[in-house]
Amino acid sequence: MKSISFLFFALLLASCSQEQQNKISRSVQNWTGTDGVLEVYAGEKLVRRFIKIDKMTTATGTDDSNIRPYRYGYGVLDENLNMIADTGEKKVYFEISDYSTPYVFFESPR
Repeated sequence: MKSISFLFFALLLASCSQEQQNKISRSVQNWTGTDGVLEVYAGEKLVRRFIKIDKMTTATGTDDSNIRPYRYGYGVLDENLNMIADTGEKKVYFEISDYSTPYVFFESPR
C-alpha cells in the first residue's frame, strides 16, 4: 500500500509545473521548519544576526494580495554574534526590505 501511495504522489508531482513543484517544496519545508540564520551586513561588516529562524515570508498586501518589497520572520537576535542562543537573547520579529543593506539567509550548519 505504501508503494502505491508513493507512486501516486510521484506521478502527481511529475505532472506539476516547476512553479507548482517549488510551492509544494516550500510548503513542506515551512511545515517541517528549518534552523535558519539571517545575517545583515553594513558594507563588509556583519552588524546583525538572527538565529533559529523557522522561515522567512515575503509580505503580501491584505486587500490586493500584491507582493510587497520586504520579507519578515521571527528569530533569536544573536547580540554577541556567536551563533548560539545565549541566556537573555530573545526571539524577536524582524523585517528586511528589498532596498536595505545586503543580507544572507541560510540554514544553520549545526
